[in-house]
Amino acid sequence: MSLFGFIGKKEKENLNKGLEKTRESVFARISRAIAGKSHVDDEVLDNLEEILISSDVGVETTLRIIDRIEKRVARDKYLNTVELNKILKEEIAALLAENKTSPVPDFSSPLPAVPYVIMVVGVNGTGKTTTIGKLAYQYKKAGRKVLLGAADTFRAAAIDQLSIWAQRADVPLVKSQMGSDPGSVAYETLQKAVSTGAEVVIVDTAGRLHNKVNLMNELAKIRRVMEKVVPGAPHEVLLVLDGSTGQNAFEQAKQFTSFTGITALAITKLDGTAKGGVVLGISDQLKIPVKYIGTGEKIEDLQIFDRFEFVDSLFS
Repeated sequence: MSLFGFIGKKEKENLNKGLEKTRESVFARISRAIAGKSHVDDEVLDNLEEILISSDVGVETTLRIIDRIEKRVARDKYLNTVELNKILKEEIAALLAENKTSPVPDFSSPLPAVPYVIMVVGVNGTGKTTTIGKLAYQYKKAGRKVLLGAADTFRAAAIDQLSIWAQRADVPLVKSQMGSDPGSVAYETLQKAVSTGAEVVIVDTAGRLHNKVNLMNELAKIRRVMEKVVPGAPHEVLLVLDGSTGQNAFEQAKQFTSFTGITALAITKLDGTAKGGVVLGISDQLKIPVKYIGTGEKIEDLQIFDRFEFVDSLFS
């Protein structure tokens, strides 16, 4: 049973399935760590610390979790090892509650602005284009009028892939030829959004240029041209990270947040990895909300991140 029941039964089943590899890995190792133990002692905590770090939760976040459990042990005097998963769920959820990771509204909730403009950034190969397609599908399913913009004009494959996802989600796409000016595509996309009454606009951007300065300048330019058409745009800058890369995803997030204003994160490919613990570390350390998680390859396999449900699925 989930902690607060914020998501539907089908979404919960998908989340459980998506985190299966991580859960099985963590569970097996915790079971070995507490074998023959009747209560949580220093040895159990040392083993738990090692398990969390090697599960890509990250050193700093792991130490914070262990500190919370140590205080719990000191307060309650005696904690049975059978209760360890329950304690982990409670303390990790409480830890994440202290950060900017509160549950976000669903796709049908009122939009902060119309058109609501989302600029998507991320390294090539993280599932950026796939995430855009899945987002478009979810918003379309919720009754929104959606428009996509293919402003990653540095790769022909990026435009082609987004065209395929636009067809799957049954939403229109503004695109140009490879090598076209990305800012022009973004400008045309927002102009069309305004003229056609689009409610949600999702704009893809380059995943890689030959150095960070060029990428930063390109993203800044796209933001400026968006602002000219829709004041305040982009309303959300979404960074897509590949969860299967573990701590590399965390390092990518730090790199991107150091030179562009990221407002939300999407973490993909959690179904194919035992490194799902990285979501906890990213949530805790970056102080940028994880908004979406990808738990499969199908178009509906993108969920709004809920810290309570995530922790519940990870340790249940």
